[in-house]
Amino acid sequence: MENLPFYIDIVFILTTWLAVFLFYKATGNAKTSIIIISLWLAIQAIISLQQFYTETKTIPPRFLLLILPPLLLIATLFITKNGRRFIDNLNPKALTILHIVRIPVELVLLWLSSYKVVPELMTFEGRNFDIIAGLTAPFIFYFGFVKKTLSRKIVLLWNFICLALLINIVTIAVFSAPFSFQKFAFNQPNIAVLYFPFVWLPCCVVPLVLFSHLATIRQLLKYNSRNISAPGT
Repeated sequence: MENLPFYIDIVFILTTWLAVFLFYKATGNAKTSIIIISLWLAIQAIISLQQFYTETKTIPPRFLLLILPPLLLIATLFITKNGRRFIDNLNPKALTILHIVRIPVELVLLWLSSYKVVPELMTFEGRNFDIIAGLTAPFIFYFGFVKKTLSRKIVLLWNFICLALLINIVTIAVFSAPFSFQKFAFNQPNIAVLYFPFVWLPCCVVPLVLFSHLATIRQLLKYNSRNISAPGT
C-alpha cells in the first residue's frame, strides 16, 4: 500500500512493539516470550512482504495462517498444567496497562479508513468502540492495582466488558475482509490487514490483548478470596 503516508506505518509498528514490551514485562522479563514473539513477527513480516495474504480466493483462506497459531497457543496455555502455571505467574498490572495500545490502534484504523483501506465501521466513527478499553485501562491500572480502591468484581467486570468490545471489532474486521464469507463493507473492504505491517494486528496485537484479558480474568477468579493484585506481584 504505497499510497499511505509513512507515519501510519511507523505509529503502528511502534504500537505493536509497545504491546510486545508490556507483555514482556508482564512475564517478569522472560526472554523466551520475547524471542518467540519476535520470531513470529519476523516470519509474518517476511511472508506478508511477498504479498502472500493478498490472495483472498483460496480455500481455506491464507489469512488463517495469521490467526490460528496464536489462538492455538493461547488454548494450549489454558489446557496444560505448565501453561496454567505460566498464566498464574503473569503480572496483572502489566496485563492491564497493556490495553493502552488500543488507543493508537484505533487512531491507525481511523487513518487507514481515510485512505480507503479499511471501512469506516471499523473505526470509532462507525461501530468500533474498542477505544473505550484503551482510555479506561490507566484508570483500572491505577485504582485497581496501585491504589487498590476498586473491588475485584469491578476489575473483573471491566475485563469482561472490554473483552466484548474486542470480540465486536474482530467480528466486524473478519466479515469486512474480502473473503468468500464477507458480510460488510463491500464498497470499502478491510484490506489493510493483508499487508505489512498491519498483518501484525491480527497475528500479534489482537492475540496479546485477548490473552491479557483471559489471563487476568482467570487470575481474578482464582484469587477471589485474596487481594486482586496477588498473582504476579
